[in-house]
Parts: sequence; structure tokens; C-alpha cells
Amino acid sequence: MGRFLFNKQLMTNVKNQMPNEIQNPNIKVYDLEERTARFGEAVIDFIKTIEKNQINYVLTGQLVRSATSVGANYMEADGAESKKDFRHKIAICKKEAKETKHWLRMIAKANLDKRQECLKLWQEAQELTLIFSSIIKPKSKE
Repeated sequence: MGRFLFNKQLMTNVKNQMPNEIQNPNIKVYDLEERTARFGEAVIDFIKTIEKNQINYVLTGQLVRSATSVGANYMEADGAESKKDFRHKIAICKKEAKETKHWLRMIAKANLDKRQECLKLWQEAQELTLIFSSIIKPKSKE
């Protein structure tokens, strides 16, 4: 309930600040700040369901660090001081998303009952990897 209330209040505040053309429901807005934050939150929620043992302790710690780092580094990129700085920070986002895929694979191996949940999170990490790759890909000269 609290999370829903927070998101509802946040979206109400954002909508009130947006120009009318952005409020059009037919226009898709790709908000990487929100998407990377939700990804980190989903991983945190998932980690809470993992059995606590010696192997999982190491794996889940690594997963939380890499998955939440994607959003943190995106925030850094958003505030970059130059194009070069922006590209570097986006490259770090990509690297962290790829690392997250690795830890999800390891957790799936250590927790066979969590494979489907790992796969869903892995797919989102893969999509983020592809998005960040496309951002830093050099533009072709025509």
C-alpha cells in the first residue's frame, strides 16, 4: 500500500508539471530513471524471497550491488558534465546490467525453484543492456 501511494503521489506531481503534449496517453514516454529504479526495487523484493544460506549470502549481495548500481549510474549519467562523461557513465550502466545477468544466472543455479523469477529479471537486465548499448553506439556516417 505504501509503495502504491508513493508512486501515485509521485506520478500526480509529475503529471502536474508536464506540458499537455506529454500527458497524451498515446505518447509512450521511456523514462530510464524510473525503469532502472523499478528494476533495482524488483531485485530487492526478489532477494527477500531467497533462502538464507552461505552460498546465497554471497550471491544475493553481489546481485543487489550490481542491480541497484544500474540506476545509480544512470542518475550519474543524467547529470554528466560532458558528452564524454555521459557516454562513460552509460557504459558503466551497461557493464552493471551485464554483471547483474551473471549473478541472476548463478542464483538460478543455486536455487532451482527460483529459475522463472530469475529469468524474468534476467530479461529486464538484458533489455537494459541493449538500451545502454544503443545509447553509446557510435552514430554511422551516411
